[in-house]
Amino acid sequence: MQTLTVAVVGATGLVGRTICQILAQGPRRPRRLVALCSPRGAGSCVAYGDQQLRTAALAADSFAGVDLVLMSAGSAVSARWAPIAAAAGALVVDNSACFRGAAQVPLVVPEVNPHALLTLPARGIVANPNCATIQTVVALAPLHRAFAACEVVLCTYQAASGAGREGLQWLASGAADAASGERLAANCVPQIGPLTDPHAASGEEQKIVAETKQILEAPQLQVAATCVRVPVEVGHSVAVHVRFARPFDLALARRLLAVAPGVALLGEAGGKAFATARTAAGTDSVYVGRLRGGGEPHVAAFFCVADNLRKGAATNAVQIAELVAPLLARRRPARLQDTND
Repeated sequence: MQTLTVAVVGATGLVGRTICQILAQGPRRPRRLVALCSPRGAGSCVAYGDQQLRTAALAADSFAGVDLVLMSAGSAVSARWAPIAAAAGALVVDNSACFRGAAQVPLVVPEVNPHALLTLPARGIVANPNCATIQTVVALAPLHRAFAACEVVLCTYQAASGAGREGLQWLASGAADAASGERLAANCVPQIGPLTDPHAASGEEQKIVAETKQILEAPQLQVAATCVRVPVEVGHSVAVHVRFARPFDLALARRLLAVAPGVALLGEAGGKAFATARTAAGTDSVYVGRLRGGGEPHVAAFFCVADNLRKGAATNAVQIAELVAPLLARRRPARLQDTND
């Protein structure tokens, strides 16, 4: 990405700051980085390697000369500004739920469906999936390809930082959350996202179900999810139970996961059987442990954890950017010519 100009929208947020840290590393460092935020946060600084970048407020001309926009400021901001950035000629990688499932907007996890970005998307927008979805499909995809998953049951245990700074404040303050009426400290709250009907799925559960099917390109896959907020600062955990169309082979599954991109497999003889949120915090891997048969020939189960701010959001967005960087670099001379004309 060394030839590209990159803008980070939401640069002062938890994910935005993490994106800036990741982009500062080695070959990921762009030619120029622009840090954008709301007017309220404008003028503050964010760390970019050993530098401090001063942020600017989003404006109509913010995307002039920008090749790539990494947007992580919530659905309302994305709905307004992503089309503006795309119209200015930038490719937008959006971390909100705004464009997931929208027509002509790829939903991408690079280890699973990189082919969705063989060409630049027509709308100029790529969607970054839900954090818990990302780690689940990274672990599940190799098994699905080998054994053909037909039914998946997920129980997620999601860190407070998945709700941004407000989530961390909810955990630290010990106060009750306005949406659920529950304290998070020393508690587990089985509601993430809107829950308008106690007999229906929450907003987060609906996202995971739809996105898992879309990324795995398996519309007939049966998916059920229960999403729980837990008193952990960073690191989502997911317990996965799968029924396959073909008999499950544990030895083959271990071999596949041992070489799967993005996966760190645990449970070798004499080693630890599982990872925890503490293991994953600050890393980019999806840790898979407790891999086992489910007591029936076609059933398996495993436990996976990942850093929700990194692989669950910022790292996945940067990996998408790396996928499209060659396409954007090839397009850049034409854009410069258009500007000169």
